[in-house]
Order: sequence, then structure tokens, then C-alpha cells
Amino acid sequence: MNEALARSTLDRLRASGHTAYFVGGCVRDLLLGLAPKDFDIATSATPGEIRVLFPKSDLVGAHFGVVLVKESGEAVEVATFRTEGPYTDGRHPSEVSLVTDPRMDALRRDFTINAMFLDPTVLPPPGAVLDFFGGQADLAGRLIRCVGSPRARFQEDHLRLLRAVRFAARLNFTIEPETAAAVRAEAASLANIAAERIRDELTRILTQRNPSGGLRFLDETGLLPVVLPEVKALQGVEQPPEFHPEGDVWTHTLLMLEKLPPEPSATLAWGVLFHDIGKPATFTRSDRIRFNGHVDAGLDIGRRILSRLKFSNDDSEQILSLVANHMRFGDIQRMKESTLKRFLRLPQFGEHLALHRADCLSSHGHLDNYDFARERLAATPPEILHPPRLLTGADLLALGYPQGPLYREILNAVETAQLDGEITTPEGAREFVQARWPRG
Repeated sequence: MNEALARSTLDRLRASGHTAYFVGGCVRDLLLGLAPKDFDIATSATPGEIRVLFPKSDLVGAHFGVVLVKESGEAVEVATFRTEGPYTDGRHPSEVSLVTDPRMDALRRDFTINAMFLDPTVLPPPGAVLDFFGGQADLAGRLIRCVGSPRARFQEDHLRLLRAVRFAARLNFTIEPETAAAVRAEAASLANIAAERIRDELTRILTQRNPSGGLRFLDETGLLPVVLPEVKALQGVEQPPEFHPEGDVWTHTLLMLEKLPPEPSATLAWGVLFHDIGKPATFTRSDRIRFNGHVDAGLDIGRRILSRLKFSNDDSEQILSLVANHMRFGDIQRMKESTLKRFLRLPQFGEHLALHRADCLSSHGHLDNYDFARERLAATPPEILHPPRLLTGADLLALGYPQGPLYREILNAVETAQLDGEITTPEGAREFVQARWPRG
């Protein structure tokens, strides 16, 4: 946290004759008694004046009057008070004017609870607040309310639609009726936002406090079918009550999100969201409700969403691995040693464990397979899960086997026998190969 740097920066600006305040989210959090993650400063000083006072600073938003003040590995964003012209692309203002009046700066901000300024030097703590639009009253009333016209604020930057949901869920607030109506009215405009921005905001919703509340808000405001129609499709999909007494797939998924550890990784949160996303497409009812092939269907759907939202290859691979392997825990106590060891050594296996635990706690409640996996993982040293190879391709060539696809088959079989404890030495591996693949 950069509070010390923020306070010293504020003091230096004021000592030089400039108006300066803490602004935005840090003020909101301080007034709520929460620890801010970052401190931002708004000031009457121009970017040039800021850089004179802080020679090591970086100009990160020249057009917007934003300077990044750095010291000892910390950084504080210092922005000159500004007003903004019309937004023509749903993201950027057509023009920016630097001003000296904090009220004019507050007019351009998204929500009342984010539009307050704080002088932390005034007692009693946290300090004196400049509140032009009722932000403190909305904090007391636990409301998310736009500054000025809600529709105008959302038309300026469409991503504010998702930010309204994120703040409401994280703070356990309600979206004020006029603001909520504007979110619903402007929901379709999310289709015009860059996929990366939507992905990042959804990730914040899924990994913060109360992710299930975030999904509920997305649904109630009409944003869910715009950004994640495949998740909307989970609603009303029945499940067999003997395995899922909690209800439909939507309810199960919401409960799982609630069971995740605090601040889960993005891949784990998205893996939970997607783990049963193939169920609507595979629902059948015969002797009982079944979802045959829902994992494969989920992988296909997941790939499309991850591609649409432009996830990195590494994150996509891990999320899809969580989907692909979540049903395998049902067989874990019956697996061969080689199968079990390969399962336990999956990359980031801790996320597979966390997903399975949440899955169980959100349905039948039985944790026997989770406990078995956790205990076996703890009791198995890394060198047992990843033993050194007994044979290589060069060894096979030396034994007279021509290079080709057979190498993969042979080396995989050797590793399987090694993991099962059937062979333990290179000599034993060579004998194993020559017995199973005799030459001439």
C-alpha cells in the first residue's frame, strides 16, 4: 500500500501552494473503515508543476494531466483537476481541460461514492471531506448512484455499467433505482466495448468479495445475457436431486463461487464459472436427469468464450484444464498409481483441489475424495510424481528402433510402468521395451 508516499506527496504539493486532496476509491474505503489498496491524488498543480516537484515522476497520461510519482518502489497517481468534453466512442472524451476547481473535476466522475475528496490532515480522522453530490449519504444508505444523469455517465464510458455491478457486489450495496434503470437501458452498449476491457472487469467481479452477488447483479440489470449468455443459460437447468439438492446449475455455480477462498486466482474463478457450462446443452431425462458428455461440451463452449474475451493462452489452458478434469475426482480412489500420479501433478493442482472442494460443498457435501487427494499429494514427494526418465529417444535409437511415432508410445509406456513401480532402473526399462516391442 502506498499511503506513506501519498501523504508525503500531498504535503509537498500543499507546501508549494497547490490545492491537493486524496480522491476517489481511497476516500470511499477510508470512510467505510476499509484499507484502500491504492491512494490517488487530485490537485490544482499542472503536470509540469508536478514534475518540477517530483523529478523522478513519469507522465503517464499527458492528455489527461496524469503524473505517476515514484519513490522506493512505490507509486502514486497524481492527476490535475480536469473537465471533459463529450465522449464520442463510449470510452474517451473528445477533449480535456485542466481546471483548478475540484467540484468541476467531481462532475466527470462515475458514482457519488467515488467523487469525494479528502484532506487527511484535518482532525478528527480520516479528515475533512469535500462531497459535492451526496457521496457520504449514499455510503450511509449503501447505494450506488451515478453523478448527475445516469444514462449520460454510462454513455460516456460503457464500462461503467460493469463497474456499477462490481462496486455494488463488493460493498454489498444496492444500485439506486434510477441508476439501475439506466444500466438496463444501456446494457446493449456493452457489445461495443473491447473484449479485453470486459474480460478484466468481469475478472475483478469474480475474484473480489461476493462474486455470486456480482453475477446476480449482472443478471438483474440485464448485463449477463450481453456479456455471458452461456452463463445465463445455466438458469433453470434442473439437476438430479440425489446429487444436487441445492437446485439448478445456476444456483450450484453461485454457491461454488461463494465457497472459493478469499481473492482466488482469475483462472480458478473462471474455472468454477465454466465447470458445468456444458450442462444445458447435454441435459436429458430418462431414468434420472443426466448430462452425458457435459465436460466435452463445456470445453467447446469454454474455448469459444475464452477466445471471444481474448484470454491469454496460458490462462485459457488452465481454465480449460479445470473444466476437463473436474469430474475425475469421482474415480480418484480407484485410479492406478500411474493415473493418480499424473492427475496429482497437473499444473496448479491446488486450483483443481479448490474447485473440487467448492463443488462438493455446494452439492452433496461429501469431501472424502477431496481429503484423499489432498493427503496423497502431501505425502508424495515431487520426485515421485516427476521421476527422472529411465529412457530417452537416444536410448531407443541405440537399441535399434527407427525414429518415428512409435517413440512416443514406447516412452509413455515406460513412464507408466515406472509410475506404477514395475520398473525402477534404466536396465529394467530396456528389458521392458525389448520384451514388449521385440526387434526381428
